[in-house]
This record gives sequence, C-alpha cells and structure tokens, in this order.
Amino acid sequence: MELFFSDDVQDSRIRLDPEESAHLVRVLRHRVGDEVAVIDGRGTLYHCVLELADARGAEVRIMREEPGFGAHPYHLTMAVCPTKNIDRYEWFVEKATEIGVDVIAPVIGERSERRVVKTERLRRIALSATKQSLKAAIPQIAEPQSVRELIAAAPADALKLICYCFDDVERKQIQSLLPSKEIIILIGPEGDFSPEEAALARERGWIPVSLGDSRLRTETAAVVAATAVYLNSTNL
Repeated sequence: MELFFSDDVQDSRIRLDPEESAHLVRVLRHRVGDEVAVIDGRGTLYHCVLELADARGAEVRIMREEPGFGAHPYHLTMAVCPTKNIDRYEWFVEKATEIGVDVIAPVIGERSERRVVKTERLRRIALSATKQSLKAAIPQIAEPQSVRELIAAAPADALKLICYCFDDVERKQIQSLLPSKEIIILIGPEGDFSPEEAALARERGWIPVSLGDSRLRTETAAVVAATAVYLNSTNL
C-alpha cells in the first residue's frame, strides 16, 4: 500500500500539497478514478478516489475512514540526547518511528557534544518513516530542551525510565516494568549523564533501567528501548 499525507481535510475531500501531488501524479502516474490511501498524521487513514490529477495540487474524495490505523496501545516519549554525528540521530528517528513512538524529544545534557538540532528535517524523516511503516499518526518532534527541564516537567503519573551507565545504583530490566500506558524513556549523550543529572532524575521519581550487558551507542540504546516497549505491549 502506498500512503500519501495531507492535513488539508475538508468535509469529504482532501487536497494534497505540491510535493505529494507530484509524487502521486508524475512519479506513480495515478489517474482520475484511481483509489488512493491518505493519512492525516493524527491517526486516521482515508480510503479515497482521485478526482483531480493535478501535480500542483491533487484532490481526492473520501470513500471510507479508518481511525487508529497502525496504532499501538501505549504512549511512548523517547527523550534522547542528539549524537555528535547527526546521521546516527536521524537513523534513530527513522527506526523509532517504524517501531512505534509518539513523541521524540531531543534533550541537551551537560555532557552533550551536539547542542543544535534541525527539527524540521527530523519531522520530514518521521513523516517518511510513518508512511513506509504503514502508520497514520506521525510522531511529534519536540523542540530541544535541557535534560534538567525534561526531568522536571515530566508528568507525575507517567512511567519514567532513565538509561545510564553508573554503577552506584541498582538498575531494573526495562521489560520488568512493562506494560504501562504512558512511558517516557531518557537516553543520555555519548559521555552519559552527569552525576547531578542522574541524581535529579532519581529524586524526581525516574527509575534507572538496564538494557543488557552490552555497551550500546546512544542511538542503539534508544532503538533497543523502543523495541522493548513495542514487544511488551501486547497486554495493554
């Protein structure tokens, strides 16, 4: 199934932007009368028929709606420090979207080497991965904030997990804490969290967790954590 995206949904019609329209009409050569699948980025898949095959602004008529298409039974925020090599972070965004995530929150730690992130590029990557993995909801890409800000602002009733490498505390296996509906997982930079950040998280109710015995890169740890939630969500 080829999915197209548009947030321009008016009554029974949807208008595609020029980029999506050109792909639909010029690249895939769809014609009037063809069936087309469109997502709104908020969780609904629309089964449509093409009525205006214009590469600058194609229009389709909605025949049927499918709410919750490709949805998962949890709400997961992955708060991950950007990697020094931004390609690795973009890979994480793509893979986490394919697996199933609701919010990707870039956070800047005291030991972070990268402090600037192009959120618009991350949103484009998330959109592409959403369509590729047959989902209708695009993950929210939050604006960057500090690790301390995220720790302080996290909802009290969420399951808040922090992955770090210090040996001074007992760390639980992430699988043992699941399932849970509202989950936030915090992953540090290449140099890990500072002791002060880790202490603040524990004071605020964040639970230290382990992802196994291997030493993982930041982006690998983030994908493993998202996968653990996905694979343990069947009972939610």
